[in-house]
Amino acid sequence: MDWSLVLASQGIEHTIDRDDATGWMLTVTETDFEPAMKQICQYRLENRHWRWQQPVFQPGLIFDWRCCGWVLLIFSFYGWSAVRADLRLTGRMDGVALAQGEWWRLFTATWLHADVAHLATNMVFGFLLVGLVMGRYGSGVGLLAAYLAGVAGNLAVALVYGENHRGLGASGVVMGALGLLAIQSVALLPRPRTHAFKYFASGIFAGVLLFVFLGTSPEADVVAHLGGFIAGLVLGSLLATSPRLARRPRMNLAAVVMFGVLIILPWWWGLTHAGSR
Repeated sequence: MDWSLVLASQGIEHTIDRDDATGWMLTVTETDFEPAMKQICQYRLENRHWRWQQPVFQPGLIFDWRCCGWVLLIFSFYGWSAVRADLRLTGRMDGVALAQGEWWRLFTATWLHADVAHLATNMVFGFLLVGLVMGRYGSGVGLLAAYLAGVAGNLAVALVYGENHRGLGASGVVMGALGLLAIQSVALLPRPRTHAFKYFASGIFAGVLLFVFLGTSPEADVVAHLGGFIAGLVLGSLLATSPRLARRPRMNLAAVVMFGVLIILPWWWGLTHAGSR
């Protein structure tokens, strides 16, 4: 296929054929044989030491299927909010209510969605990104970090818009997971002769491009997305300094417990105190 592109770029007529005895081949006319061989040999010579074709320092990605638990949770909260009409009023981001001390909204808003399309988008992209984050940083630590990044995105909205904002959704968590993945190569920077800066810069650049593609649509809450993404970068940088500590079973168990507490406590507090203000 590569050689076919080379010949096509030089205007040499050819076809790709397959023979049972010899396999795939390029067929050219007898008059084009010498020019075709010359171009192919030149291509092989110029790309013999192509700098972009190098082994990756840490090949492969780990996907943690336990992220399905997070997907199931946001789906369950959507079903719960359909049954309880007051749930979105109690849990959504509301600048006025937050200014009056309803702190739980920073957490509860990440579990609510406006409609099925909103939910489906966050479920699909969150499933992939959160699963990769959990595989990279540890199941509990990665999940808690993505969640806290989403909370930070809501906090950024409160700081920027003040009381003039209402919102909900897990997109801040999804963008936080993207930031955690984009910054993961920062751990390579202190290591000599590993092309560390190239991998680091490539990760950041790819993360920014994905953020622009996923997080800046006209209907998106860009401030919440950007806040989550930046928080993911910061948390990922901190976790990358002690990767072994973050992957310890006890540390991940403690992170899972904290994750559960930060779900139950804000919702319990919100549902029991919302009417008293």
